[in-house]
Amino acid sequence: MLLKRVARWLRRGEEPTEVSEETWQRVESRLPCIAHLGVEDRKRLRVLARQFLAEKEFHGAQGFVLTDEVVLSIALQACLLILNLDLAAYRGWVGVVVYSGDFLIPREVTDEAGVVHEYDEPALGEAWPGGPVVLSWSEDSEDAGGANVVIHEFAHKLDMVNGVVDGRPLLPEGLDPIAWSADIEAARASVARLVTRGLPTYLDPYAAEDAAEFFAVASEAFFDDPRGLQRAHPKVYELLARFYRQDPAVPAP
Repeated sequence: MLLKRVARWLRRGEEPTEVSEETWQRVESRLPCIAHLGVEDRKRLRVLARQFLAEKEFHGAQGFVLTDEVVLSIALQACLLILNLDLAAYRGWVGVVVYSGDFLIPREVTDEAGVVHEYDEPALGEAWPGGPVVLSWSEDSEDAGGANVVIHEFAHKLDMVNGVVDGRPLLPEGLDPIAWSADIEAARASVARLVTRGLPTYLDPYAAEDAAEFFAVASEAFFDDPRGLQRAHPKVYELLARFYRQDPAVPAP
């Protein structure tokens, strides 16, 4: 299996064994988020995905058996975000933990009386600063409520690069950080107002939670439904297009 080959590459420092064209195409055909990429960009994405696999360690949780297709799908989606950025954005951590379906995360909150309450919260994914990315896996996106868990959590990883999880990743020259934060907050607040009034929102209502979740949810839409995001939140689409250096609303010829 590919997973065993990854382990060999890490030990020996060898170049990764080639993945067959049939396998690439089979995995890519299930990823509408890469539909806008032309032939050359897809080649670059594959190279990045192989480099990513050589740097990361994948673990199946609670008996979930990882397959070549699962691992390649996660790698391709993770690397789609950095296709025109840098693989260095994912350095400083190595683990990718994959569950079958959602999982429980232990939480604790302290109430006004100072009493600590512990509980388990169902989750589809979580990214930890300096730690692993934890993902749920399902062959059917509807099982995740239509969410793209991989893009969501790896967007969080990009948000963490500058040391603060605030919806403002490390921005390239030409993107003013103050203006970025103001525009993201304005869009988040507009979603929050609709949620408060019980009105439908284009973005998942979770985007209203805070700027960090807005950035992750908007990143999902940017790649999965670029024209929809462009119509609903044109300024956000423009910001993400400049950050990711991609324009998925305009597919390659």
